[in-house]
This record gives sequence, C-alpha cells and structure tokens, in this order.
Amino acid sequence: MTGEAKLNNVSSKKATPKKKKIASLDKRKARAGWFFVAPFLVGFILLYLPIVVESIIYSFQRIHTIQGGGFYTEWVGWANYQEALFVDPDFVSTLLTGLQAMAFDIPMIILFSLFMAVLLNQKMVGRAAFRAIFFIPVILSTGLMEGIEASNILSEYMESAEGIEDGSGQSSAADIVSAIDIQRLFANMKVGQELVEYVTVAINNIYDIVNRSGVQLLIFLAGLQSISPAIYESCQIDGATSWETFWKITFPMISPMILVNAVYTIIDSFTTQSNQVMVFISKVYEQADGNVISAAMSWIYFLIIILITAVIAAIVSGYTFYQRKGE
Repeated sequence: MTGEAKLNNVSSKKATPKKKKIASLDKRKARAGWFFVAPFLVGFILLYLPIVVESIIYSFQRIHTIQGGGFYTEWVGWANYQEALFVDPDFVSTLLTGLQAMAFDIPMIILFSLFMAVLLNQKMVGRAAFRAIFFIPVILSTGLMEGIEASNILSEYMESAEGIEDGSGQSSAADIVSAIDIQRLFANMKVGQELVEYVTVAINNIYDIVNRSGVQLLIFLAGLQSISPAIYESCQIDGATSWETFWKITFPMISPMILVNAVYTIIDSFTTQSNQVMVFISKVYEQADGNVISAAMSWIYFLIIILITAVIAAIVSGYTFYQRKGE
C-alpha cells in the first residue's frame, strides 16, 4: 500500500463520526432504581444518620445531671454494654424469649403465606376479593391501629389463661385445641412431640400469624404470577402430577421470594410494637438515667438481628434458584 493510500485511510477513519453509546436495558433499569430510592437515601443521610451516630456515641457514655439544670456526659467505654449483658437480670432473659418467638414466627409465617398464595393463585370466582381480605389485616395492624390493638383489653383478656367462659368449660385457646383433639390426631400419625407442640402453638397464635402474613402473601403471589404458563402446560403434557409440579417447578421458581420474605419477616418482627425486647428497652429508657443503657441494649439487639439475618440469608441463598437469561 502506497503512502498516499495509507494517508487516505487514516483521514477516512478520523472523519468517521463516533457512534453514541446506548445504555443497555439493565443499566437503564438500574438508574431508574436509584432514582426511586434517592428520596429515601437523602432523608436517611440528612435526618436519620445523625441520630444513629448520636445513639452510638451515647451508648458509650454516662449522662450526669447538674443541679439547677443541664447535664454533662462521661465516657465509660463498654460499661453500658457490660451492665446490659451481665448486670441487668431481665435483659438477657427477655432477649432469649424474643429470639425464641422470632424463631417460631419466621417459618410459620412463611409457610402460611406460601400456602395461601398458592391457593389464591388458582382460578376461582372472587379471587381478587379473597386477596383483599387477606391483606386487610396488614392495613389494620399499622400505625395508630397497631397501638390501639396493643392496648386492647378484650384481646388481652382473650389471650390470657382465663379467657372467656362460654358455658362449655373451655376457657382458653389451648383448651379449644384439646377439644378438637389435635394432639391425638398427630399421635395417631406417629410424629414427634416437638411437632405436636409446634402445631398446637401455631393454632393458638393463628390470629397473629394471619395479621403478619399479608405482605409476604403478596410477594409470593407476584412470584407465582411471574412463572410462565407454558411451563405448567408442558408439565401437564408430560403427565406430571400437581405435587410433582409444585416441587419441581413452582417451589424452585419462587425460592428467591422465600429469601425476600424471610428477611422481611425478621425486620418486621424487629420493628413491631408488640416485640418483647423493644417493649423492655422502651421501659428501661423511661427510667431515670436509663437512656444510655437502653441505647446499649438497642445496639446489642440490632447487631444480633443483623447476624441472624446474614446467617439466614446465607443459608437460604445456597438453595435459591435464579433463572438465567435465555433459559
């Protein structure tokens, strides 16, 4: 190639305009996601983050009041945390009780919401009305309504050991379970006593389980509706039963929703007003010079919840099925 041809080739390359890069659909979705969470991020940085930092600082200090008004702080290091864990006789027991209740609530709420989502995903008359009915408790158990329910005397009386006498000699939820003889039913099925006790407690707490399963139910419904009907049609053609279709198709496809619901249930249990640990910490805060101790208790509880969430997320993620593009 002559020098003139090379020069013309270089000049033609320089004269060619550069093509404008077009962002892919995933990048545009990512930018849209940041746009929607931007108000929360701005509010968190400007409003909540200073409060969080101040709470951490107070958990390492002691507040001393001054006669005539005012106060001053004293740095005490880990003394507040040591007092919360090793000096206070009630915090550790309340913490263990709250974690035990959470260990019971998480699988029961997920199982119930998954079961109801599968039922409500079937074609039937009034399906939208049934979905709304199961979501109504979520609306009624938020904000002001949750506070009213927490102080409901009738509800507390019904949940007490005495209960309401109906003339049949049965006065509590446990007696009602015994009346239908569920324990004898499970005894005939030759299952362990632990499972009998678990189901018995679940029946007694069915009201709370239904109230706290609305959001999880909607998430499962969204996951079920995202499954292509062609997959189910191919299973029917191959002669698969409903049981096989559920465990081979439905359950793996909605396994990411199980992870989401597990994390959501933990956070919801952590922030509800009926949480035993949160109620105990609030009582400690209201005591004289209890605000710094309550701050230490709050951060201990927060770190435990974060650890539990990370462990559960790691375990469930190992069994989660993610559909790749093109599959």
